[in-house]
Amino acid sequence: MATEIERKFLVRHDGWREGVVGVPYRQGYLLADGDRTIRVRVAGDRGYLTIKGPMQGISRSEYEYPIPLSDAEEMLSNLCQGFVVEKQRYRVEHAGHCWEVDEFHGQNQGLIVAEIELSNPNEVFAVPDWIGDEVSHDRRYGNAHLSFAPYSTWDSSLS
Repeated sequence: MATEIERKFLVRHDGWREGVVGVPYRQGYLLADGDRTIRVRVAGDRGYLTIKGPMQGISRSEYEYPIPLSDAEEMLSNLCQGFVVEKQRYRVEHAGHCWEVDEFHGQNQGLIVAEIELSNPNEVFAVPDWIGDEVSHDRRYGNAHLSFAPYSTWDSSLS
């Protein structure tokens, strides 16, 4: 079984931007029932289908498969529930770890989050100064949730 162990944080400032190039992502959900998701994604010029199981702390099972780009585009257009999540993803190296910074567009414009994948839930890592509050356990910041309750619709006192 493939396991994803991930922590998610808000981004405080643009200190991460220097020298990075982003890849456009578009993704939607064929299933998002609160515990399990089936996601279709276009990342640059590649398509993927991803199946994720329920969260257990900061871990969950994850299976990702490349699919033809034309199939991914068709699924995004015709089969997904909610909004298509649009973002630019940047990979930022810091102290031996790769951070993935997602700058959201469209319905989620204004939201920037950073994720770090770990080898185990207790792994120690250095936190860059541009990292803000941790939101790993706040489901509102999950991409599946953002496809149904976009950031632009949130009460500003809650974000």
